[in-house]
Amino acid sequence: MSRSIAIILASGTGERSGLGRPKQLVKLAGRPVIAHAMERFQGHRGIDEIAIVTNQACLSEIKSLIIKQNFTKVKRVLLGGKERYESSLAAIRAYANEDDADDLNLIFHDAVRPLVSERMIGEVLDALQHYSAVDVAIPSADTVVLIDGDTNTIREIPDRRKIRLGQTPQAFKLPVIKAAYDRALMDPDFRTTDDCGVVLRYSPEVPIYVATGAPSNVKLTYPDDLMLIDKLMQTNAGRRLDAVPETTLLARLQGQTIAIFGGTSGIGASMARMATAYGANVHVASKSTGVDIADAASIERFLDSVVASDGRIDAIVNAAAVLNRQPLMNMTEAQVVEDVNTNILGAVLLARLGYRHLVRHQGHLLFFASSSYTYGRAFYSTYSASKAAVVNLTQALGDEWADARVHVNCVNPERTQTPMRVKAFGYEPPETLLNADEVARKALGILVTDTTGFVYDIVKQDQRIRRAAVDGAVEPDRLPAFVAGAAG
Repeated sequence: MSRSIAIILASGTGERSGLGRPKQLVKLAGRPVIAHAMERFQGHRGIDEIAIVTNQACLSEIKSLIIKQNFTKVKRVLLGGKERYESSLAAIRAYANEDDADDLNLIFHDAVRPLVSERMIGEVLDALQHYSAVDVAIPSADTVVLIDGDTNTIREIPDRRKIRLGQTPQAFKLPVIKAAYDRALMDPDFRTTDDCGVVLRYSPEVPIYVATGAPSNVKLTYPDDLMLIDKLMQTNAGRRLDAVPETTLLARLQGQTIAIFGGTSGIGASMARMATAYGANVHVASKSTGVDIADAASIERFLDSVVASDGRIDAIVNAAAVLNRQPLMNMTEAQVVEDVNTNILGAVLLARLGYRHLVRHQGHLLFFASSSYTYGRAFYSTYSASKAAVVNLTQALGDEWADARVHVNCVNPERTQTPMRVKAFGYEPPETLLNADEVARKALGILVTDTTGFVYDIVKQDQRIRRAAVDGAVEPDRLPAFVAGAAG
């Protein structure tokens, strides 16, 4: 029986990236980029073991990460070389003397591709049952031109239908990749940046199967890539909630104590009702119950009363918000202060005062943003600005509190039918809006995950499309327009 070993290549120093530190250790959604890649292989049932190949500067931090985040499949942490192929060789040599070396599959993956999906890994493993070498690639959305290096003029335009853009993982039967490298190292002119390229050149008799990648499987190379990957994570996060049936997810709420600010109306009220139905102990707060989220003493009294009642707090939800939809110059000073105090000061106060309760039980803090946070709109100046601040607060606290295992996430729903929206916009066709219950279900599902620093986009779309994307891969025709162009 063959074993499948994921080799995560993390030897880069990041000197040319402009990110200030090795790319694999840059934080994304509260965790180092490499942790997201490791999680995908850790959770795949077809992967038997993981090996990390890194450098001396990253070694200590990566070992600590493996222990803290319980990556149980990681069995080896190896030192690689300055060139990528030297890191691949380190893994090949480490496993070449295993008793079952002839039956080992090595799956090489870049640590800085954090969005590799379960589907991609599965397709690669399936292909290895029939081929000894497997690549992952996507069609090129752009015309590819070959130029004359001296004159910088076009020499050839290949048929784009036959062009693919390579990604990782790349996978091999161990004897095949070892034999190719053995031959390559005898060549004084050997140079490569790609393991499949080594097999193609030095073992041309071995066919290399091309599995289907995804535009979302972006490699972090430059600072701009970090923003793109972050947005793709937001898009994927909401879809991934569908991977587990709702009843299975929400059943985990039984016995948990949840404090919901803004819990008497709209999405907060829906969350309170549903969580109670699933057996959670729910406590709601709002101005109508005498709790002012912009007042620290008021927040503290409420949280202390919850602990006095139930002995603990497992999750705090901030669904309180104010929307004054009018030009800034028409707003009174009192309205501006109300917007800022409720929408952002309240979130900061709630985080500061809630931390001491949440840290005792590795609990969850959940905020709400709005689709208006991504782009400041006329008549939404204070609301849009405050929601953008909430997103940044989520990401900052996800990073700050990661080691304490306090989870901080944010729900970013599209336009949702709530009393606040009706007050601001009047009647709108219900079919054009999300239902508050739908958003509430997704939000409650987040409270039983281990994610942190995520912004979950909740969008109104056909259920069939959502189900097709639950493995975390966003196919080309499902990407947001600006992302599709950038990724292609």
